[in-house]
Amino acid sequence: MGEPVTPSQLRQDIYRLIDHVLDTGEPLEINRKGRRLRLVLDEPRPNRLAAIHTNPGVIVGDPEELVSLDWSGEWDADRQAHL
Repeated sequence: MGEPVTPSQLRQDIYRLIDHVLDTGEPLEINRKGRRLRLVLDEPRPNRLAAIHTNPGVIVGDPEELVSLDWSGEWDADRQAHL
């Protein structure tokens, strides 16, 4: 497709043009009085959180140890101020 169609072309071949949008997902552009309309496929957007996969190998050891460790010696306020 690619090229915009006129309303007359759309009227003449509407079912084939709609099927093309449905089959390819490619929008159809229609020029009318110097303005452009678009017929686009409306599909539900994928759930981005559902795409997150677990990676159990990221934390090696017991995750509870990370919570119970004393991290106070790791913070250096003077060093952070110069970053």
